Amino acid sequence: MSNAMYNKMWHQTQEALNYVLDKESQKMIEPQRNQVFIFQMLATFYIKYVQIFKDMENVYDQIVHPQKRILIRKILDAVMGRILELKNEMVELELTEFHYFDDILQDLKLVPQQLDIPIPKYFLKEKLEVIKGREKILAQILAESGLDTAKVKYSIKGIPFEEAIKLIQVAERARQGRLRALFMKQIYLREYRAKQAKIFGEKFADAGAAALCIQKVWRRFYQCRKTGRQREEEMIFLGMSPPPLFNEVSATIMQAEKVNLLRNEVQTKHEEDYKEAMVIIKDDLKLIEGPDIRETLQDQIWHWFIECRNLTGTFPEYPEVEEGGSAIIFTNKTPQQVIEDIIANQEEEEKNRKKKKGKKPKKAKKKKQNKKAKDKEEDEEWKMSPSVFLRTMEEGNNSYKDMWKNKDESWNFSQDYDPDLVKEEKRKELESEIRLQVDELMRQELKNLKLAVDREKEYPVRAGKKRGKKKNKGKKKGKKGKKDKDLTADRTIESLYKELVQEGLLIRALTVNLSDYIGEYNYLGTTLRQLSIEPMPSLLDVRQLITLYGILPLGSAAVHEKAPLVKSLLLVGPSGVGKEMLVHAICTETGANLFNLSPSNIAGKYPGKNGLEMMLHVVFKVARQLQPSVLWIQDTEKTFYKKVPNTEKLNEPKRLKKQLPKILKLLKPDDRILIVGTTQRPFDAELQSFCRVYQKIILIPRPDYASRYVLWKQIIQRNGGVLTNALNVSCLAKVTDGFTQGHIVEVVKDVLTDQRLWQQGRKPLTAGEFIAVMSSMNPVYQEEEESFKNWYAKTPMGRKRALALTGGGTEKNKGKKEKKGKKEKKKK
Repeated sequence: MSNAMYNKMWHQTQEALNYVLDKESQKMIEPQRNQVFIFQMLATFYIKYVQIFKDMENVYDQIVHPQKRILIRKILDAVMGRILELKNEMVELELTEFHYFDDILQDLKLVPQQLDIPIPKYFLKEKLEVIKGREKILAQILAESGLDTAKVKYSIKGIPFEEAIKLIQVAERARQGRLRALFMKQIYLREYRAKQAKIFGEKFADAGAAALCIQKVWRRFYQCRKTGRQREEEMIFLGMSPPPLFNEVSATIMQAEKVNLLRNEVQTKHEEDYKEAMVIIKDDLKLIEGPDIRETLQDQIWHWFIECRNLTGTFPEYPEVEEGGSAIIFTNKTPQQVIEDIIANQEEEEKNRKKKKGKKPKKAKKKKQNKKAKDKEEDEEWKMSPSVFLRTMEEGNNSYKDMWKNKDESWNFSQDYDPDLVKEEKRKELESEIRLQVDELMRQELKNLKLAVDREKEYPVRAGKKRGKKKNKGKKKGKKGKKDKDLTADRTIESLYKELVQEGLLIRALTVNLSDYIGEYNYLGTTLRQLSIEPMPSLLDVRQLITLYGILPLGSAAVHEKAPLVKSLLLVGPSGVGKEMLVHAICTETGANLFNLSPSNIAGKYPGKNGLEMMLHVVFKVARQLQPSVLWIQDTEKTFYKKVPNTEKLNEPKRLKKQLPKILKLLKPDDRILIVGTTQRPFDAELQSFCRVYQKIILIPRPDYASRYVLWKQIIQRNGGVLTNALNVSCLAKVTDGFTQGHIVEVVKDVLTDQRLWQQGRKPLTAGEFIAVMSSMNPVYQEEEESFKNWYAKTPMGRKRALALTGGGTEKNKGKKEKKGKKEKKKK
């Protein structure tokens, strides 16, 4: 598409954003009480923001104008953060991580696929060189230490020449024997038919009868083929079957991909030109306009000195550098306005003094009554919590309206940078730099004026106070320094990185995209909840949560700092549902480092208390320096064992139990570090300590029928299989109830060997081939899934959800009874 088309898309997206912002500002003012209405309102905003996010991400990826991209990026990050805030609001309202929007999607005339949250391409594109450089270093360290298992060449034992000849002879004789047996069978059948014909006196048919028989067979075959074609054409016309070349990549799509690559090259070129122009234009402004700016600033400040002296009888106090200097007084104000402000401030100070004298202390009873009344209102009415990102979106929207909405860009066909905008931006920077220099000079001039006119001197008392404050600050810094003691101050990050790789704590993440986690939507989620039946989440619901809690915050620093902070994730589910795959997908989509702190991996490494402290210090130092980072704890239930089995006591699986809560407290919004635990036996762990460490617990179920149907089709096609009418995929999906994604992948790889793929032309695939292999595997039975459900019901979120379903008042009543009990005990 052209630049004009993407500009049009941007304008349309901004209009949609402006409409949603207006609606949301109205809804935030109105307090609500109906929980169903509140959820529908939040869900509607959530869906609309997801649509805006999709369009904005596409626009940011393809627009080549560098100054537009800066504004779009600001709005894009704000929209991402707002989506996370709305998700958090819905979780707190419904007390569940999974939400269903079937009825709202019908009202908005949208399909469930439009709820997919895209992963911004700039997560990887902007740091592609850094990731490639890191991968090269990692590969080099692994190759030097001999830990790269992918490139290990296994030794092959040689066979003597005579033994090799014997093996070939045996194989050749066996082949000849099979052929001879086949020929003999054919000869025997021919002779047998001849004998049978003689016995029964069978006569040869005449030519007419033979021709008639051939015609019947041919007409039947021809009609069946014709009917089959007509049926296929009808199914394609109705949209029930895909067209013949549906799965092949068309020439237009390939051309579009080439154009996208060219646009990316133009983007980088325009950004480099923009950066060069910013430096050149600033230097030119400094030479041409710098002296004039300096003179005007000095004149303004001199005029302020004189007018203050005339009005108040004394010279003013000059603002300090920390306060902002003269910029506080003269920002967007003329000297006359500054004088008026001085007079107004004096009048306000006099009024405040008089008011303070006439005031009477209020009674404490009224305050208590007001508090009680407010608490009751808060319990009854629900209000949306204030957003951190709404203001950023409004600022971005306003700057779009002022700058780009009605701007004539007919002269800028190539969409290069706008020099006038660069001049305005650099003029402000230059003015702030010159103002700092002028402030220093004018402070000295003000001191000289005070000495000459008022004969004022600086008293040493003030200087002493300031010095004392600095000393106190130094003491505080000293205390912090003790807490944040660097155990590896004498070592470089490169050496620590190498050490972690050699110890096997920093591993290479598999290149797996989140889109490879295949599944289907739960189309009856809302209907089941209306019937008071809690539905099991679908695989795409799980994928969406991984995007929201893992990928978006790790990929964007601006979102991670301000959005609801998720420090730790726990993926729970039976073996084969893709927990490990999701961990690797988070690292692939964000370019994060992967640290393996599993109990089995850290066993025997860095022994003792000091060793454990050193290990965690090195891991977090490297993780902070090379963020984003993911700390993966596989089989994390072993860290929180109720009782350690005798076979695992030597490995000390509970080494990190006390350290993990401390680590979570130390993690700040600036640290893009995510702790991800995976477990298939959460029942073996202590529930309280388990839930204290992991903020978000995601239960991954076995795939349902719809997900299995999609899985079978896509995995067979990805492994080179061809789907024909002979292969009943629906039957496969129905029969394999209880089997996981891992089982399906394993079966497809076993069946689709190179030889079987070669035979597909004359012998199409059938469902029986896959079922025969799968019959030897053990599925996930419903009892096991129920045990996972029961365990999740005991978690904090599960308990809250259960109480909300039984009746919201029960939780409050319990809380009141507990408080009363505590008070009675204290009295006794």
